[in-house]
Amino acid sequence: MEGGIDRGARLPVPVTAFGPLHLLALRVHRLADTGHGHEALIAADAYLAIANAVGDERTVLFLVQGQMYANLYMGRLVEAADLGERLLRLHQAAGSVLGEAKILCDLAQVEVLRGRYFLAMRHLARAAVLLDRPYTDVDRRLSALCSFAEAATAAEMYETAATTYEQLSSTQASFGLVHAATLLHWGLRLGHVGRHDEGAARLRRSAEITRRHVEQRPDDMVAGAMLALALAKLGDVVPAEKLAREAVMPLRQAENYRYARMAHLALGISLRTQGALAEARTEFVAARELCAFSPRPDERPVIRFEMALTALAIDGGQAARDLFEAVEGQTRELWRLRMQRLAMLRQAHQREESEAARARAEREVLRDPLTGLDNRRRFDLLMDRIDRGLIPAPLVLLIVDVDHFKAINDAYSHATGDRALREVARILRAHCRADDIPVRYAGDEFTVFLQGDLAVGREVAERIRAAVARSDILPGVRITVSVGLAALGEGMSGETLFREADDRLYAAKWSGRNTIAS
Repeated sequence: MEGGIDRGARLPVPVTAFGPLHLLALRVHRLADTGHGHEALIAADAYLAIANAVGDERTVLFLVQGQMYANLYMGRLVEAADLGERLLRLHQAAGSVLGEAKILCDLAQVEVLRGRYFLAMRHLARAAVLLDRPYTDVDRRLSALCSFAEAATAAEMYETAATTYEQLSSTQASFGLVHAATLLHWGLRLGHVGRHDEGAARLRRSAEITRRHVEQRPDDMVAGAMLALALAKLGDVVPAEKLAREAVMPLRQAENYRYARMAHLALGISLRTQGALAEARTEFVAARELCAFSPRPDERPVIRFEMALTALAIDGGQAARDLFEAVEGQTRELWRLRMQRLAMLRQAHQREESEAARARAEREVLRDPLTGLDNRRRFDLLMDRIDRGLIPAPLVLLIVDVDHFKAINDAYSHATGDRALREVARILRAHCRADDIPVRYAGDEFTVFLQGDLAVGREVAERIRAAVARSDILPGVRITVSVGLAALGEGMSGETLFREADDRLYAAKWSGRNTIAS
């Protein structure tokens, strides 16, 4: 093979639900997840050239997703949003509802970090409606739910995130720690706004989950840091200090700064409770310094509050009291804004549910009950859009007519004829792309509004004709169709387009049926 990649060549790879080059995409995701964003972007550019060359569309999607995550983790939010919008269009065009739901959640997280909360809540509400359906692809639904919970966490909507993580934990134990982390931050924030009993309940639940992990894996420094922080806030400072001291340096050396911050916080709270105020302040300063490495939105307020408490304990003078009151007021204001986001999400969800119900009702009005295709009313609406110039070329109209259908009804009964029509409709759907619209026009006559030129129309029409001729719709009876097609010309009305396609259909009938004419 010289000068390029042979598109007809077959690669020796296993058949999976992912693209054949998915291991390349996994490497990009691992690089992005471990803080190597620049390397991830360089690798993604190289791998995209390969995936596009061999036509591996699934891997292309995963690679673009990896680019989006790399930009997100690097704080390049505009670039991440642009890639997310591109992915959203690709998933919508492919008809991938779970893919659309997941990318909506990822976009919501990006918009939260950009401070565009109204748009973020709209994305999350739309995703929630899409996810509230039965799916057979359990793994992809879990992935989408995980993105939903992550976006809710970024928006500090702990109620929403905790409910989702609890649902995920019931199916996969690996989600237990992220559920515990959500409860932990929720408990800390509740305590900071004076709701100490509610906060303590969340902290105890978080400690229960993380303690099980620590007992099973004593070397798990992540679980150790989380347990240390929960215990420190609950007042059990001796084991909290021990766990935090064991975890802090390994976590820093592993560049796991999020949980290193937790260990420093736990150590600072434990030391403050025991009266070692200067040492406690040193730990809080260390936690604050680690905020340079991509903190969660709610981590800085937590650290700031604990530092203000410590400053008040070190010096109870007026300046320290004023500082604490300012931080406390800011904490309550942030909590109020958080509650507003919850209300925004509820309202957006109600709007999305109403819109989904309206869309379902409209689909039912436009659906043919026998075949499940769109019906004559949908056909008329499309013809009106053509007349108003709202459907641009290239467009081809196919008219598909079942040959000798009356004879089938007369010989085998109308129930058998209905079965034949349903099978023809199934074949039409199978050979239509996402943007094509098959319609049951009347009786045994169907139309397809096909995006493409006349050459594409002839190819699709021939595939439909051949598929019907090959099918065993009625044992021992050969059913065929004739197809007429015409292309939408400049300034052409819907009526003219239909008349030209209908003329071609009659030509196909007169030439012997089981053929196409254009």
